[in-house]
Amino acid sequence: MTEKQRYNALLAKKAIKEFEKRNIQGFYCETKEEALKKALEIIPKKSSVSWGGSITIHEVGLPEALESGEYKILDASEGKGGAEMDRIAHEALSCDYYIMSANAIAMTGELVNSDGIGNRVSSLSYGPKNVIVIAGINKVEQNLDAAIFRLKTRAAPLVFLTYDKSDVPSFEELLKKSEGIGSQLLITTMSIFKDRIKVILVGESLGF
Repeated sequence: MTEKQRYNALLAKKAIKEFEKRNIQGFYCETKEEALKKALEIIPKKSSVSWGGSITIHEVGLPEALESGEYKILDASEGKGGAEMDRIAHEALSCDYYIMSANAIAMTGELVNSDGIGNRVSSLSYGPKNVIVIAGINKVEQNLDAAIFRLKTRAAPLVFLTYDKSDVPSFEELLKKSEGIGSQLLITTMSIFKDRIKVILVGESLGF
């Protein structure tokens, strides 16, 4: 095991210990392949499953694996038109398992996420019976303030650039333009229902 692998494992162990204090169940997988296997172990066949927009979960390959398996998939991006997408997104609030990543995670156990529309943070806070958060170790910051700073100065701007291909003249302008991406900020400090939220930390750099 390399020094970086040892560091990642110890950092994940610390975060998972903090998750437990907040009724959040944590797992550590060294690779995205292991993370995919762990997620599929958690989700029973025949379950209804949905997910929010996330580079990470596609890097892991989870949506693709679920779509080829025995699951009821609720994918709003497959909706034909805004009304259909909205219907599926609302139906997803009652699914068995909701899959997402996190914009940032504090080593002290808080999950930090933001949305423009709000469907992803809504599903994290209420609705789906279970929520699985998959995040690369690169998203773990030393404390809550650092996690919020990461969201505002890295995650949100990168999400903005994914959808807006226009020229941005400066980093300051990028931060201003990306404010809408983070207009609905959710800090999860506790899960009222024990183990409803499950976090799979991956010992690789994933997503934004």
